[in-house]
Amino acid sequence: MKKKLILVLFLVATLSLNAQTVKDSIKVEPKPQLKFNFKQVIIPAVCIGYGVWGLENHNIQLFNNEIREEVIEDIDGKLTIDDFSQYTPAATALGLSALGIKGKNTFKDKAIILSTSYIIMGLAVNVLKKTSSSERPDGSGNNSFPSGHTATAFMGAELLYQEYKDVSVWYGISGYVVAAGTGAFRIYNNKHWLSDVVAGAGIGILSTKAAYWLFPMVNKLFTKKEKDSRTSFVPFYDGRTVGFGYVSQF
Repeated sequence: MKKKLILVLFLVATLSLNAQTVKDSIKVEPKPQLKFNFKQVIIPAVCIGYGVWGLENHNIQLFNNEIREEVIEDIDGKLTIDDFSQYTPAATALGLSALGIKGKNTFKDKAIILSTSYIIMGLAVNVLKKTSSSERPDGSGNNSFPSGHTATAFMGAELLYQEYKDVSVWYGISGYVVAAGTGAFRIYNNKHWLSDVVAGAGIGILSTKAAYWLFPMVNKLFTKKEKDSRTSFVPFYDGRTVGFGYVSQF
């Protein structure tokens, strides 16, 4: 099912790129990107720190168990909406371009930023999963920490916020609502502890911020001199592997 979803997102991105070709061909002045500021790191760092601390802290582990016990008491069956909602904020950030709603960057630049953030987030999540060996609440594996679904959702939510906060702050709010819901469903489905979800949110947010900081440098690698060329990189992350598809129009 995830592979089908990734294929659909890839096709949507390709169609969106074609729709943006004429618009992007008009020369526009580059808009200022997010610049590094220590204050931007505080919230995601606290979230990640809380999750890491929870791996060994007895009080946090007790709190995780209390939350789990409260949740599973009311569970009648699992809802797999989180498998889809994790991609919604990022897909929305790209899809709004096809609808003619301009954000901070062109479709191509947003795709580059998203690709960069996916790579950063995917590497961080997979390294932590392998090194922490934290058991899932349902006992299905030892890769509970951190929540990759939550990281993916908050990564997209931060992208949506950064791109469209000047258009309407509600775009960013809606993205974060979906991301928070994704994290909640990971707990509801008994796949993650609360501290896993909090850490995943911090990783997702920080990955996107880092992608914006790195964008001027990364953009030089993907920018072509030919005026008639249109290139995009469509990322994917299926919980185990990270990569991106290449789309080019001449």
